[in-house]
Amino acid sequence: MLRQSTSASQLTPPSTRIFFGTQPGPQSLFAKSAADITIYGGAAGGGKSFGLLLEAVRHAPRTAGFHAVIFRRQLTEITRSGGLWDESLGIYGHFGGTPVIGYREWRWENRSRISFGHLQVETDVLSWHGAQIALLGFDELTQFSFHQFWYLLSRNRSTCGVKPYVRATCNPDADSWVAEFISWWIDPESGFAIPDRAGKLRYVVRGPDDNLLWGDTADEVRPHLRIPDDWPSELPRPEPKSVTFIPAKLSDNPELMRRDPGYLANLLNQTEVERERLLGGNWKIRPHAGLYFKRSWCTILDYAPPGISCVRYWDLAGTEKTEGNDPDWTVGVKLGKDINNFLYVLDVIRLRVGPYEVEQALKQTSAADGFQVTVGWGVDPGQAGKWQSEYLTRGLLGYTVLPERETGDKITRFGPFSSQCKAGNVKILRGEWNEAFFRALEGFPDVAHDDDVDAAAGALELILENAADMGMWARLAGIDPATLQHQP
Repeated sequence: MLRQSTSASQLTPPSTRIFFGTQPGPQSLFAKSAADITIYGGAAGGGKSFGLLLEAVRHAPRTAGFHAVIFRRQLTEITRSGGLWDESLGIYGHFGGTPVIGYREWRWENRSRISFGHLQVETDVLSWHGAQIALLGFDELTQFSFHQFWYLLSRNRSTCGVKPYVRATCNPDADSWVAEFISWWIDPESGFAIPDRAGKLRYVVRGPDDNLLWGDTADEVRPHLRIPDDWPSELPRPEPKSVTFIPAKLSDNPELMRRDPGYLANLLNQTEVERERLLGGNWKIRPHAGLYFKRSWCTILDYAPPGISCVRYWDLAGTEKTEGNDPDWTVGVKLGKDINNFLYVLDVIRLRVGPYEVEQALKQTSAADGFQVTVGWGVDPGQAGKWQSEYLTRGLLGYTVLPERETGDKITRFGPFSSQCKAGNVKILRGEWNEAFFRALEGFPDVAHDDDVDAAAGALELILENAADMGMWARLAGIDPATLQHQP
């Protein structure tokens, strides 16, 4: 991260003298890059987004008519607390900029602007038709499509005197188009950046079949440029685009480590895939069976400890097993938590039955669990899912029922449960259901059915939500939340 002596979420009076500078290493390489397209990517915490914000203000105060746009895929990623707009408040005012909040834009008296835009859907690029943008910035480039990136290059133009250029940041994503685009800078075996190639320029043009042709020099690929036959000879001829990649690691950002020494622990507690990506900067690692769960991570218990709070979360299906089908399972995971935040998988019910039998299973299981066990399930999107949830809730009158719509991809949702298992914080009560549960979790994400995974992830979300609600009620009532523990 680039150094600053004030909180990025506060707009310090411009009269206060503040020094903005790069830390030695990748941040300096990024700031000094002469490439047309520079991608600053790798591990989390390398100061990439802050570096992008500072790059945008390099020209605005001193170049009349300069326009930079920094894009995120979602609008909320710009406006949320700690997002790009918040970060800009700690920078641009010191360079004479005036924030125009309604337009998410900073303006200078010399008609320069720095704007923040989003491209939530593919066609949002069309709203930038006709724009002239001297600096195109992409924060988290892997979240944008190949088409969005290349279309906006057609808007990368300017008459302000600054040669148009592109700067982008990203974290590794093995399945993104960016991984292929920067593959020359990445070791194909290890997935890590090749140190000697960091910041080295390569040149790219579009080939006759719209494929990308690369060269170590502009001369290598210049003959492949498709210049119109009627291009006036007195005008400059177009040149291949120069591209470079600069890897970043958390260790490159000692300023962040001094300010937030706990951030490393946050990354170390991620699942193996996310840890390799966000801490190691690995561009090749992908999820595969065995990465997210191993039965050896969990202790098997013969008895559940007393005094734990419990929930039961259901991943619902509704198709009966027949000779010619392979339907999903209805899975109900009962999860407990003690006052030390150890987790206990106490029971797992797995059914392949029709809707009526599912409804009866929820009622009978809830009666066996008791009124003190909160019940939840995932609500399918659409009106049918809403009706089903309302119907099942009416059938569980007297129980605490918290159905929730599930959001996010399955790997991300299972990540917190996986992390707790790997840390040794999840205990399993011995039972006949153990083997099937273990096989389902160990096979994720390659297995055909991930219902056990969804139920385990949902149970953890539910028990944390339940604990938060109980804690808030207890504090309002003047009761110690630690005393609000129930028997399983």
